[in-house]
Parts: sequence; C-alpha cells; structure tokens
Amino acid sequence: MKLILLAVGKTDAGPLEALIADFERRLNHYIPFEIGIVPDIRTKGKVKPEQLKEKEAEAILRALHPQDALWLLDEKGREYSSRGFAGQLQKCMNAGPKRLVLVIGGAYGFSEGLRTRADRTVSLSKMTFNHQVVRLLAVEQLYRAFSILRGDPYHND
Repeated sequence: MKLILLAVGKTDAGPLEALIADFERRLNHYIPFEIGIVPDIRTKGKVKPEQLKEKEAEAILRALHPQDALWLLDEKGREYSSRGFAGQLQKCMNAGPKRLVLVIGGAYGFSEGLRTRADRTVSLSKMTFNHQVVRLLAVEQLYRAFSILRGDPYHND
C-alpha cells in the first residue's frame, strides 16, 4: 500500500518544513509515503465558504484514484489514541487498498460531497491548529503509528 498525505496549499519554508521532511524520510522506511499539494484556490473577489469548499473538493477528487481509501483529517472526526490510530491503519492495510490518502482541507474544512466520499474522518485534536502545524502533527502521528505496528521503541505508553 502507498500512503499519501494530501494538503490544500503549500507549506511555508522554515523550521516546520524541515521537521515535516524529517518525518517524511523516517516514514518511508516503513511504507511508501509522499506528501501531495492541492494548490490554493485563487479567487477574485469574495467567494462564499461553501463555494470555496466545493472548488477545493473538486481539486482533491481529481487527485484521487477511484479505488483509493480516503481519510479526512478534520476536527469533527473521530479521535483515537496513538495505538488506536495505528490499529485503524492496520485494518485499512489488511483491507488491501493500493493507496490510502489522508487529506488536510482548506481553512473552511470539507464539502459535504467530499465527506460522503470519505471512508473515515479522523480528528487529531478537538482544538483548531493552523494547516502548517496539522501537517507536522499528521506525519508525526503516522510515523508513530507505524513504529507501534513494527514494535519499534519510538512510542511509550
């Protein structure tokens, strides 16, 4: 299985980018992994949040393959412990999709259509974080989950 973290908008250069790249490198020791970027939707004038979410959803859906497992990272999703999250990843891998795509949405979240397409919605926290920080949290938790699954000593209970 290939694991993809898809995010709306690019990561700013700087310390977070270096940390994200470090966890990306580490994660590739466990599973083929890549980070994909859906460009920010450029709007002229005022666009309603629902319209922006629809445009972002269209771009996200273009990046998906029909058989992809799709997990949305969203504060309204289900929360897991790190071990619970690792267990969900293991179940997904056992189900056999070729790709699992985790998506970090734009500032207003996800359209209802994208929520309907999703196989799972996961919350990293009930708190709201900026998208740069969410990317770091996501790759760190993915790395932690795979270290748990492999029995490596990164995670401590």
